[in-house]
Amino acid sequence: MSRLQTMLTRGVVVLAAAGRKLQELQLRLMAGEPKGGIEHLEAYGLTAHPLPGAEALAAFMGGDRSHGVVLVVADRRYRITGLEAGEVCLYDDIGHRIHLTRAGIVIDGAGQAITLTNAPEVRMETEVLKVTGDIRDRCDAADGRTMAAMRDIYNGHDHAENDSGGPTDEPNQRM
Repeated sequence: MSRLQTMLTRGVVVLAAAGRKLQELQLRLMAGEPKGGIEHLEAYGLTAHPLPGAEALAAFMGGDRSHGVVLVVADRRYRITGLEAGEVCLYDDIGHRIHLTRAGIVIDGAGQAITLTNAPEVRMETEVLKVTGDIRDRCDAADGRTMAAMRDIYNGHDHAENDSGGPTDEPNQRM
């Protein structure tokens, strides 16, 4: 009976060795029992490096504490609350979020850049693209410009006419 009672236990993460193929955690189990080298089984396609203080549920087959596995790690300090039924949110401790809401998908970079890497193309199939700030092309090049700067250049430009040689007026249709 005691082996059955010790098969599942709660613990608190002390340390994570995230550089291995199967992450290993050091936990402080109930009653303060330290236990290291416990493999953390994660869902395919999702991984995380839990912070010290996160909570874990560990399983020990047959109650044998020599080889356990962590089934789940949660961290109530950073968990997003108030989701509607059926919503999903991927989040971290500094406020990054990808929230699948009932109204759409919200990506929150927590005031930091959001970078798409190694994408040969980004395609958006939408009727309207709304941007509250500037759009800049060739952002890493010295001659990269925002669309607002290109609009100012176009709206204010003139050049010599081919027929009389004098300068043209500014465009009659502003961009």
